[in-house]
Amino acid sequence: YVAAVYEHESILSPAPAARVERRSALELMGRNLDIYEQQVLAAARQGAQIIVFPEDGIHGFNFTRSSIYPYLDFLPHSHSGKWNPCREPYLFNDTEVIQRLSCMALKNKIFLVANLGTKQPCGRSDPRCPPDGRFQFNTNVALAADGALLATYRKHNLYFEDAFDTPPEPDYAFFDTPFAGKFGMFTCFDILFFEPAVNLIRRYNLKQIVYPTAWMNQLPLLSAVEFQQAFATAFNVNILAANIHHPTLGMTGSGIYTPVKSFIYHNMESYGGKLIVAEIPVITADYKTNLESNEGFRENLHDSCRTSTSASLDDEVCFKEREETPGRVSEKGKEQSPPSFYAEMMYDNFTFVPVWGEKGELQVCANTLCCYLNYRRAVLTDELYALGVFDGLHTVHGTYYVQACALVKCGGLSFSTCGQEVTDATALIDFQLWGNMSTPYIFPLLLTSGITLDFADHMGWKNNYYFLSKNRTSSGLLTAALYGRWYEKD
Repeated sequence: YVAAVYEHESILSPAPAARVERRSALELMGRNLDIYEQQVLAAARQGAQIIVFPEDGIHGFNFTRSSIYPYLDFLPHSHSGKWNPCREPYLFNDTEVIQRLSCMALKNKIFLVANLGTKQPCGRSDPRCPPDGRFQFNTNVALAADGALLATYRKHNLYFEDAFDTPPEPDYAFFDTPFAGKFGMFTCFDILFFEPAVNLIRRYNLKQIVYPTAWMNQLPLLSAVEFQQAFATAFNVNILAANIHHPTLGMTGSGIYTPVKSFIYHNMESYGGKLIVAEIPVITADYKTNLESNEGFRENLHDSCRTSTSASLDDEVCFKEREETPGRVSEKGKEQSPPSFYAEMMYDNFTFVPVWGEKGELQVCANTLCCYLNYRRAVLTDELYALGVFDGLHTVHGTYYVQACALVKCGGLSFSTCGQEVTDATALIDFQLWGNMSTPYIFPLLLTSGITLDFADHMGWKNNYYFLSKNRTSSGLLTAALYGRWYEKD
């Protein structure tokens, strides 16, 4: 099917904390919707059957609970009854935004997914009703090609959004299409949590995801395109991800992703929006995900080594796993293991070992997690790389438990620069990275110079180890990592 995502540079309110009338709120949102309208037309002309717009694209951000109120549409949160906002505009008051979106879908005969702010009145009988008598939600809507409202999703994992409420229960939102079956829907920060994102995919066996986001990039492990791709790979799904475009805020990175290919846009230099249109295969529901085949990864210790038709590096891993400790330094005592050191990466205290010389084997451990690396460099460059491990609760800008093994390029030549944000690299490294992860939820990250993506040659479980291997990245290596999420320990 042909999909489109639009990375939108939204026209923002100059004073988001100030109260305005509904009329001026509609005027500002109308200017963003005018751009949406042009992009829907452009996408439809290129044959797109579905288009996705980013989070906060219509109203912007940095509102207070009361200042966002005039920007909110009323949206009945009920799955009963079909409502076509374009054809039945008079059913409810304060639905101007959803009407316009519905008409864009209808006029261009395209499925459309957009994010807006919504309000729902509540009464004293509801113990969760806020003091001002209404719920305010960060909401995605999915509209059919005839303009009908198909599904709504209220964001569950809010990211410092004082203007919005968390819904009482997680929404499991999905909608059906004639061209690719069911699409699931969630927003931005949701992608890092079990509820509702992972549960939605597993419970309904979804293979296509629409994903509006307003993501601030954080290298080396959480750049938007890097994590979007890793999620598509881990769950074996297609993801249509639309991010907002505000480079001064570190916001860019959208794409159309399949588990083995991606069409991305990452641009921190120039301004303006970007439409991506791509044709991708429908993933059918009987296709096993990377995770499903490992659901019983602890019990089912099958040896996939015998069947692997992999390069020589892979055979070394198979051989090592038959010993007790993969990657241990030979006991002849000839090799000195390099010194381990600590450095902060992603606000977490990682334990690192430097990656020196043209080839080697390394190991570094923290808590129960040990990470192993075999590497070979084509040419020695004067760039410092390090292998890092973190096994613990991440607590800055959200609380969640991470198990990570990461090979990263450091910011400079001193150990203290490891973990810094780096965007360019020249070293081409053949590597095999693996770890004894305690969770089946592993997101494989592979980021190359200029924030471009690469794909592993081999990855998956072998015995109790998850591994990722690559012979020769397409350009200099920035990050190769196994980013594990241990949801039960959040």
